[in-house]
Amino acid sequence: MARNPQVAVEPRPDGRWAVQTDKTQRADSLHDRKSDAVVRGKELAGNKKTELLIKNENGQIAAKHSYGHDPRGTKG
Repeated sequence: MARNPQVAVEPRPDGRWAVQTDKTQRADSLHDRKSDAVVRGKELAGNKKTELLIKNENGQIAAKHSYGHDPRGTKG
């Protein structure tokens, strides 16, 4: 089963924050503040029922949020 493309909130070299879906060439939106980008990323990931990746200023993954089918096999 193919996985849905992930949505990522990531920094850009110009200091802005991009909300972008995997395998797309253009960002869905650009924001001056990370918090605004996270709000838009949550909305987009929820609509697509996929995972949201939130990255730090250095590009490392800081948090993940899942919206939709979670294939994890453990109870919890």
